[in-house]
Amino acid sequence: MWQQLQIFGFRALWSPYFALFIALLSIAYFLIFINRKDGRNVTLEQSVSFYTGIILLYLIKGSPVDLLSHIMFTAHMVQMALYYLLFPILIIKGLPKWFWQGIFDLKIIGSILRLLTKPLIALLLFNGLFSFYHIPVIFDFAKGNEIAHASITGIILIAAFIMWWPIFTPLKEMDKLSPLLKIGYIVANGVLITPACALIIFATTGLYSTYGASGGWIQALALCVPLDVLSGLSLSGPEMFSPLGLVEDQQLGGILMKITQEIIYGILLAKIFFPWFRSGENKIDPLPAHE
Repeated sequence: MWQQLQIFGFRALWSPYFALFIALLSIAYFLIFINRKDGRNVTLEQSVSFYTGIILLYLIKGSPVDLLSHIMFTAHMVQMALYYLLFPILIIKGLPKWFWQGIFDLKIIGSILRLLTKPLIALLLFNGLFSFYHIPVIFDFAKGNEIAHASITGIILIAAFIMWWPIFTPLKEMDKLSPLLKIGYIVANGVLITPACALIIFATTGLYSTYGASGGWIQALALCVPLDVLSGLSLSGPEMFSPLGLVEDQQLGGILMKITQEIIYGILLAKIFFPWFRSGENKIDPLPAHE
């Protein structure tokens, strides 16, 4: 498959302009948050978290994974799982408290964010937007229109940050969920995203014309392949690059999305549960000694 993908050229495979953007972000982070003179430098843990997130962002949006996501639904779902369920966590943990405090202190933006980051609203907002995005007519439209695609995926990414905020907020006044409620919050997230995955997994026909040879496949490719390159290629359909049929690719994508989500949520549940459980053990009163 790798040799076949090379026909799209270096720009489509490795997105050099996006790589430059990532490099500029990395330099800006160093200058603003690491190389400070006022003692408000980020910790090593925060720096590692941020740069891990930036590397992950390039891998899922700038590497051949992004090109594959326009060819195979499987790659698209893995990309979405990492983009929305892992990347925001790394960035939230990678930026210092004073940065987030400054955003929430902004009058209009801060008021809106304080409303949207309420746990129930945050849960429904992200999972609702994610599910609506994968309604076939909306999905196919977004994949065929660059502005719509950038707008919709950008809005869902903001919703993903909002969704994770009640769990990972560094602001003490907003960290209102107890460990038990955080566990319930993560479980509820898994439940709410399940219907969208189930509809995809158990569908017996292709839901998205974007991934069909007779559908908007070429329009979707135009989002990441330069038009001068695309116009010079003779392409019959995604089956040129995928060993899977349309329905099998779709079903595998839904399964991998659910598995990736379960792995991420499982790790988070363990990181919350075990410290909470151990702290509870330390508070148990000892049995009275028998005389």
